[in-house]
Amino acid sequence: MLARAIAFGLALIAGLPAAAAPDAPRLYREHCAQCHGEDRLGATGPALIPEALVRVRKEQAASVVATGREATQMPGFKDRLGEAEIAALVGYVYSPLAHVPSWGEKEIEASRVVLARPPALDRPTFAADPLNLFVVVETGDHHATILDGDRLEPITRFPTRFALHGGPKFTPDGRFVFFASRDGWVTKYDLWNLAVVAEVRAGLNTRNIALSKDGRHVAVANYLPHSLVMLSAEDLSVEKSFEVADRAGQTSRVSAVYQNHVRNSFIAALKDVPELWEVSTDPDAPPVYGAFVHSRQPGLEEGIPESPGGLFARRRITLAEPLDDFYFAPDYISILGASRDGSKAVVVDLDVGKAIADVALPGMPHLGSGIAWDWQGRKVMATPHLKDSRLSIISLGDWKVVRSIETKGAGFFLRSHEGSRYAWADAMMSREAKDTMQLIDKETLEVAHVLRPAPGKTAAHTEFDRYGRYALVSIWEKEGALVVYDAATLAEVKRIPMSKPSGKYNVYNKITFSEGTSH
Repeated sequence: MLARAIAFGLALIAGLPAAAAPDAPRLYREHCAQCHGEDRLGATGPALIPEALVRVRKEQAASVVATGREATQMPGFKDRLGEAEIAALVGYVYSPLAHVPSWGEKEIEASRVVLARPPALDRPTFAADPLNLFVVVETGDHHATILDGDRLEPITRFPTRFALHGGPKFTPDGRFVFFASRDGWVTKYDLWNLAVVAEVRAGLNTRNIALSKDGRHVAVANYLPHSLVMLSAEDLSVEKSFEVADRAGQTSRVSAVYQNHVRNSFIAALKDVPELWEVSTDPDAPPVYGAFVHSRQPGLEEGIPESPGGLFARRRITLAEPLDDFYFAPDYISILGASRDGSKAVVVDLDVGKAIADVALPGMPHLGSGIAWDWQGRKVMATPHLKDSRLSIISLGDWKVVRSIETKGAGFFLRSHEGSRYAWADAMMSREAKDTMQLIDKETLEVAHVLRPAPGKTAAHTEFDRYGRYALVSIWEKEGALVVYDAATLAEVKRIPMSKPSGKYNVYNKITFSEGTSH
């Protein structure tokens, strides 16, 4: 009903003379700017720009304006604004900014706040295995829960920044976790002392973060501005900010950045230019030579250092087309990146610095959710498809699709554990099958079981405890839950109420790079 009213309001505004249409900028200044900033880039409330609202439908945004957001300071305005005015506000915040302000090292550093000095501890301040904790991100009301993976009981729950995006990252000892929000805030949290340590706004619209192998550096991939920012993991101070552009000066958003612990580097995919960047996190790294540099940039030719050695030495790999999200093969030498048109994966060999193969994968593979295991004496990886009801099984090394498994609907996440015989696939991209979890037998490559944790509600994102005893599934709803299954018998063990638990992340599985989870 509300969606139809707002759609009617937007259509009405479009047909009104300019003098009769609601003055959206004035309405924004009067009702929104105090919390969301005069420039719409956020203050106590989140940024209200299209890049920060991609996961919020316009009718959802209109509902929030009208009725407010539960468990936040966002009030409702339906008693002060009519439907046409609410529609005008929604249209305004979804319109591009006329001017994108500077957000460089000076602005980042000015936003930084150090809240606590972590105490010297040799164990957590609570009685639980610190390596079997789950960090549960609840996007329904913007909180996170720290869950004891043995007792399956919450230890604490605390508010987070608006719209956390991408998985949290853990230091190698598992003590600290780092979060990134859609509107650029990076938060460092002490899992042993249960306290926020520091925060900084590293961008205006951020894709994800990565943590270096030694846990000393945080990389931040930004859509706005076009930057790749390096922060000190100690206090979130700025170490370096790359203005992201190709050799010809064409700027680009950063699609994703991940740690490559084998190569002691960060790998970043660029969304708008055909390059893949490798940024060293080794202080003794040698200079990077422009082996694939072309003559269009005078003075930069093969054999001449393109980047000095040491910490944050940058290497460019030139591709035929930009890549979005990507997957590391278990050797961390090969990368499978998704092509722009969603029809294939491109295999890039980091040792030789070029693409070596294409894998036909129509239906937009979600390679960032890929997992690997041993099958019939060889290593294979599996990926769901965002626009096709199947999973693809790819033989690593010869890059052939060895099996296509039909599922009940297009999925987003795929998870398993070294101790489990099953890969758990959701179908959350499908309207008809969004409430199903399909368990793939990793030996027969067949659907062995179908579970419906909450009929009619979205089920997604399985994560295992460190031992593979339990599989936790999210009911991805405002009034949602974690459904805990015995991973061997598939019997339901427990339900833990949560507010849209979009993801949960086990400390041990993340810091040991379990083959059954994303990195």
